[in-house]
Amino acid sequence: MPKDASRTRRVAEQIQRELAELIQLELKDPRVGMITVTGVEVTSDYSHAKVFFSLLGDQARLQQALLGLNSASGYLRSQVAHRMKLRIMPALHFVHDVSIEEGMRLDKLISDAVAEDALHPTED
Repeated sequence: MPKDASRTRRVAEQIQRELAELIQLELKDPRVGMITVTGVEVTSDYSHAKVFFSLLGDQARLQQALLGLNSASGYLRSQVAHRMKLRIMPALHFVHDVSIEEGMRLDKLISDAVAEDALHPTED
């Protein structure tokens, strides 16, 4: 693994921590509400960062949060750059992380299948 990959990963992890704190404590946009920053992927040239987030709610709630985050991306980018003292601060691109909802859906499917199997025992 190249040395740059570990630095990129550390920068992504630090950006994730800083964004989580900024969004929770300093961002006053009511559209954003309670979101969780689940991960950050930074390109190798540090020009772009995908910020993955999750929230509970319907599609309308998701759209409002995404609008609020995109509206605040310049502020968040400047605050993170200032806190981390980065020469190049990646542009922030917010992406809804569906892994939690997908996990909940799969868990429900498994539970339903187990309950269905319990109703119809097999004979050996």
